[in-house]
Amino acid sequence: MLGTFGVWGSHYEWAEKYGEVAELEALGYGTFWIGGSPDLAQVEQALGATTSITIATGIVNVWQSEPEEVSAGFHRLASDRFLLGVGVGHRQIDQAYEKPYDKLVGYLDRLDVPADKLVLAALGPKVLKLAADRTAGAHPYLVPVEHTAEARKALGDKLLAPEVTVVVDDDPEAARALAREKLAIYFGLTNYVNNWRRYGFSEEDVQGSDRLIDALVAHGSPDQVAEKLRAHVDAGADHVAVQSLNGHYAELAGALGLRR
Repeated sequence: MLGTFGVWGSHYEWAEKYGEVAELEALGYGTFWIGGSPDLAQVEQALGATTSITIATGIVNVWQSEPEEVSAGFHRLASDRFLLGVGVGHRQIDQAYEKPYDKLVGYLDRLDVPADKLVLAALGPKVLKLAADRTAGAHPYLVPVEHTAEARKALGDKLLAPEVTVVVDDDPEAARALAREKLAIYFGLTNYVNNWRRYGFSEEDVQGSDRLIDALVAHGSPDQVAEKLRAHVDAGADHVAVQSLNGHYAELAGALGLRR
């Protein structure tokens, strides 16, 4: 359903260009992930512009969209090309009037969507287990390959579809600088910072060190980036959602051996 490689794009950046998702479809990407707390009207636009690529949300924020509304939208779309990803967002941004895990469990209790059409944004062991128990699997974001390996163990045979950020640039310093600029907001979000600390990153690292950037962001030539993306597949990912900070999706499709 998803293919081995897809593309992840913020709805803020893609809002006026869902027609271009058809170009990604033609390049051989299996899924387009609409990121940044999208609504299902955007999913409908992307479905209408394409014919075979799966459209997924990465993710619908449980603090911003009521489960009954999302359920109604899911059934109205009635598309076998739609995968719903949901998650708890960020404590620093969203109004968390209850514990994020409890909010997520309650949301699932009220959500009328088949489990095989649903994935969770999951980083830590507790939410990974919830994803394995109650959904088709997990869609982690900004994780090193070591997380992918551990998530595979936690999920068993359930779907594992991490997002991986990339920069296609032969100059490592320029690539790191772009990545550091684009990812700066995440260095202040505790769910990501705490997850990176689980993998041995120091207080200094989690503010955007070269070591952290190199672990989270695949950068280099298209072939070098493709090799780093395949490392997640080798570690247990069923699907990798590629978010390029500087485009080059056609070159990446060639390096990944996708059909043209």
